[in-house]
Amino acid sequence: MCGICGWIDFDRDLGSPDARRELAGMTATMAYRGPDDEGTWIDGPAALGHRRLAIVDIQGGRQPMTHQEDGQPPLVLVYTGETYNYRELRQRLAALGHLFDTSSDTEVVLRAHREWGHRDPRSAVSELNGMFAYALWDTAKRELLLIRDRLGIKPLYYYPTEHGVLFGSEPKAILANSLAEPAMDADGLRLTLCSIPDPDSTVFRGMREVRPGHIVRVTRDGITQMSYWHFTDSGHTDDVPTTVRRVRELLEDTIQRQLIADVPLCTLLSGGLDSSAVTALAARFSDEQIQSFAVDFVGYTDNFIPGPARPTPDGPYVLEVAKYVGTNHTDITLSAHELMDPNVRAATLHARDLPLTMGDFDSSLYLLFRAIRQHSTVALSGEAADELFGGYRFFHDPSYVQADTFPWIEDSDDIARRSLDPGLVEKLDLTGYLDDQYRTALAEVPPLTGPASADPHERRMREVFYLFLTRYLRTLLDRKDRMSMALGLEVRVPFCDHRLVEYVFGTPWAHKTFDGREKSLLRAATADLLPLSVVQRVKSAYPVIQDATYDGMLRTRFTALLNNRNAAVAPLLSVDKSRALLDATDNLRGLEHILTLQDFLTDYNVSLTI
Repeated sequence: MCGICGWIDFDRDLGSPDARRELAGMTATMAYRGPDDEGTWIDGPAALGHRRLAIVDIQGGRQPMTHQEDGQPPLVLVYTGETYNYRELRQRLAALGHLFDTSSDTEVVLRAHREWGHRDPRSAVSELNGMFAYALWDTAKRELLLIRDRLGIKPLYYYPTEHGVLFGSEPKAILANSLAEPAMDADGLRLTLCSIPDPDSTVFRGMREVRPGHIVRVTRDGITQMSYWHFTDSGHTDDVPTTVRRVRELLEDTIQRQLIADVPLCTLLSGGLDSSAVTALAARFSDEQIQSFAVDFVGYTDNFIPGPARPTPDGPYVLEVAKYVGTNHTDITLSAHELMDPNVRAATLHARDLPLTMGDFDSSLYLLFRAIRQHSTVALSGEAADELFGGYRFFHDPSYVQADTFPWIEDSDDIARRSLDPGLVEKLDLTGYLDDQYRTALAEVPPLTGPASADPHERRMREVFYLFLTRYLRTLLDRKDRMSMALGLEVRVPFCDHRLVEYVFGTPWAHKTFDGREKSLLRAATADLLPLSVVQRVKSAYPVIQDATYDGMLRTRFTALLNNRNAAVAPLLSVDKSRALLDATDNLRGLEHILTLQDFLTDYNVSLTI
């Protein structure tokens, strides 16, 4: 896992001292994503930078990596992520005559493009199983390819310029170049306030994101994009027992692939079905005892207050799974003061580069990863199981399913939006913006085929799953990547294996709820691995702190913000409406959102053009 960046300018030689300094500055922003090594490559119009977190072939996988043989002009690659099937691909390429200089997956990706992608890059990238984002410069064609994995696990941004493009794993790499301006317009503010990821755009004006499953091609003639993967209807014909067996087979194969690492590995364990299944399978297939880690809060279990999203505390289930499976387990216990530490909050904002906070979700995850990094470099996590198998209550409550919008919006806290200046609210038309985003997403949904296509509920559930997998999941994957990579920790997400996603996405809703509960297929596929209490446990969301101390500290900080007339966010707010936030019930998310937007505008020196 690494950080990448670069600059293409077809009207300039980037070997000049000024350009080299610009590239060095861009590369330096990725240092925490790749603390083990750095490298740059510059030739004419192309300048590529790389920071490395060494996971596989620690000695041989240095980047940027070039491939040149038989007098051909070189291909140059900067790569971040993991290709889990690189060993099989290496054997195939060796049989075709390729001689390898390293044992890294990076070289396999590079040679795959030379062998299969010289006519169409989709032929090469379609061979890869993994999480990745990379840039490939073809010196013969004078062409840059920016490529992102199918689900968007690894981030990749780009910024078109007059004569080329800037790109990076994170916005901060692009903003380190003098050609990029940290500016936010009305669309960026809409995206910030609605928290619905746009597949292309970002909160920064002019900056774009490579879409999952897409390739962006940059030449002197301009910038184009193409899809190499998308959700399709598989015409699922397997019965329930066959489907359960296939899910188990795919999970076992995926976990075994993702255990490959030349550094210490662990799992994230919450005591829920998803993380427990990952941990149990990892323990079964690992040659060493698996380490597991969980987040907890001071006094959380003893003073737990149940709610609709969190009916039970994690602690007792975590300990039961750790004992049952036989992991070497550690709880990371946090306090309100740690979560509100200004340095921690600044670190989480800097990690995300975006004013899209999840409050103590972000800071607790950051602190959890900081503790884990003292022991491990790779962690396996359970993200995407809820979106894939139907774990959230939104999938099972007709009022959410039938809502003519994103299902989770009905449950979303829009309290921050209610603090805005009324004139700004009218100008932004957030209701219209959300509706446009929703209609755009619906138009992408692949239609059902076969007998299920005649069932209106099956058709609607297909839409709901698509919305969660392409919009809701994106936010969680981005959060997990940023908080982990800010500390040089690689988090792998087995439930995002594209083979599993393709298979389960095409499975009828009736199969996914065959036992009358959420995540029926996953529960049946892994029940033999886990304690009965965990198999039967009702879904409980990622924990949030339940401590009045945290609430009070947040309110104090928000009050100080409202009293600061020179605050960057002040022109956007109605003071009277904002003060009402302090008296609102369940208002923490709204307070967090406004405070983070203030910090973002200040720390990144963002110019607003609304």
